[in-house]
Amino acid sequence: MTSSLPERAGRRCHNLLNPLHSAHYFAPDLGRELATVGIEDPSAAYFAVRAAAMGEVGAGVVTATFFNFRYERVAEHVPAVWETAAPAVVLAARERAVDASLRRLLGEELIGAKEVAEAAELALRATEACVRTARPLYAAHADLPVPAPPHLALWHAATLLREHRGDGHLAVLLDADLDPVEALVSHTATGKGMSPKWVLATRGWTRDEWDAASERLRERGLLDGAGELTEAGVSLRKEVEAATDRLDLAPYEHLGATAVERLTELTTGLVTTMLTAGAFPAGMVGKG
Repeated sequence: MTSSLPERAGRRCHNLLNPLHSAHYFAPDLGRELATVGIEDPSAAYFAVRAAAMGEVGAGVVTATFFNFRYERVAEHVPAVWETAAPAVVLAARERAVDASLRRLLGEELIGAKEVAEAAELALRATEACVRTARPLYAAHADLPVPAPPHLALWHAATLLREHRGDGHLAVLLDADLDPVEALVSHTATGKGMSPKWVLATRGWTRDEWDAASERLRERGLLDGAGELTEAGVSLRKEVEAATDRLDLAPYEHLGATAVERLTELTTGLVTTMLTAGAFPAGMVGKG
């Protein structure tokens, strides 16, 4: 599909919408709200809140749709977590946590600002062009109602756009012949992915599995002996992102260049405020 947008405009907009969505995973508000419904383990909470829109799914579905988690780590918590709290209960707790975290990170004055309502309207308009076909996480979330408060409507739209892009991204990774650990290793090597410490602590992979994936990438000429991407590795990761852009073009093309630029401007201010307020843990991203 040929785009009338400036190069990578959709990706830049997504890269700002994504933290609007994902900050709640790291917020103490999520732990508190999930604890009120009986879910206290952080991994169980993550699997539950992200998978709940799909219903009482099992470990296989979560592993398939989340992609970069070890099946055994998922199976420690799913489907048992649904015996503690049903998906509808989890979704309600998630919305309360998102509300609390956004109010804390942005402040009440900004929450009620017209800019938030404008950003919500633009982001929701973009979702009108998203498609459910072969996008299971997006499709599940697209069946949920849009919250009435503008800041929650913006978060909901950011979630739809994030999962829409993410579902397409997984297809690209498969086409690039990158398995879950290889995808993580190569992304970390760009300096933009989660650090190995964070990956190993949260995704369930062992250091031996990380090292084995690194060796496979070296055999393909994508990683050098120091763990840095080779020229071929840099080229592959660029093509992965470019192909993801192509699969995710429709919502931003639907919005149009001027509105995409405006949504990017609005979300830049919001995300900057959130980052300043400590929305994400230190040391989460990088090669260390």
